[in-house]
Amino acid sequence: MANTREIVTKAVIGKGRKTFVTTDVITPEIMPTTILGAWIINHNFSGKKNGDKVGITGSYDVNIWYSCMDDSKTEVVKKSVQYNENVTVPKKNESSLSNEEVVIRSLKQPTCTRAEIIDGKIEFTVEKQLGIELVGDTKVKISYDEEEDPWEDIEDDQTEIELEQAEQQIDNEIQEEYLDE
Repeated sequence: MANTREIVTKAVIGKGRKTFVTTDVITPEIMPTTILGAWIINHNFSGKKNGDKVGITGSYDVNIWYSCMDDSKTEVVKKSVQYNENVTVPKKNESSLSNEEVVIRSLKQPTCTRAEIIDGKIEFTVEKQLGIELVGDTKVKISYDEEEDPWEDIEDDQTEIELEQAEQQIDNEIQEEYLDE
């Protein structure tokens, strides 16, 4: 006879990803001539449940390498960027249980997709993609059978028997009178 039980366990109850695109400006000390490169380092982030939304706070450092003085010298300008995002994560099922945890993953690290000089300032665009999971208590219903599974007979390992037979065959084939010659 099959019976059912409910198990309370932690599971992913909501999951989603979002691409964020932001534009910012850096004002270098020396007037730039040409943008030579842009990279982003030190990306840190965390998330916290805030009502029906997830609040994400993070930061990263932007480094932009540029030429100046009519392309005769290069400089690097740096800026630390702080961000706060609020997102609604679609839930797989509504849970009456609480204690939801937020797990944030960087699916695509922040990258500078555009950097250009506008009126002596460097305007840049950064794109990043974050994956957000809500982990919470949920109930799982299982069915079980009270009857015990039958016991399986364990056979002797054939390789051990074959080794013993091979040893006996070798012992029988030894010619002791060979040593007397």
